[in-house]
Formats: sequence, C-alpha cells, structure tokens
Amino acid sequence: MPLLERVRVEVYLPDPHLAEYEKLLQSLAEEFTYAFGGCSIVRGLEGSYLSIGGMVMPDRINLLYADIPTALTTNFTVVAGYAGELKRAAMEVLAEETILITVEQIHHAV
Repeated sequence: MPLLERVRVEVYLPDPHLAEYEKLLQSLAEEFTYAFGGCSIVRGLEGSYLSIGGMVMPDRINLLYADIPTALTTNFTVVAGYAGELKRAAMEVLAEETILITVEQIHHAV
C-alpha cells in the first residue's frame, strides 16, 4: 500500500469560553477549509501547565488541525513561514502567547 507524505498543522487554543477565542477558532477553521479542503476540531481537551509560581493549573483547550498535501522535507521553509503567520495572527487577535502551533510530517495510506 503506497504512502503519501503530508504535513499536519495543529493549533492548540485555550478554551476560556470567551467570544474572541471562539471567533479565532472559527476563523482558523475557515482558513484551513478553504486553503486545504477541510479541517477537524476537537473541543474540550483537558490538560495542565505549570504556573510561574510552580502551581499545576488545569487547562481546557481546543485542537484544530488540517493535513496539507505537501512534504515537509521539500517545503520546510514555506510550511515554517505559514506556521509563523498563523502564530502572528493569533497573537495579534488575543495578545497572548498561549497558542501552540505544531507542524509534523505524516503519511496517508492510499
């Protein structure tokens, strides 16, 4: 069974139940849908983080992801630039650095 290289872009967005977070999530979902043909959203994931004071803090997040029909090995600079623009746009809207964007090489079975 042949495998096709793809790039998965994931955006981890806090879920404080505020309108600006939901609006950003929907805007990114629309961007991914038009740019890559679709995306998925996983809502209500539970996590935690270590505060500056050393306390473990509960954290609810939403995960948005899409697979891009390209290979990271041949288009690293373009994909890195796109991830950087996503991060910049998210920080501009929310004015915080709690948005995590990941990029990874995956393979789809065809």
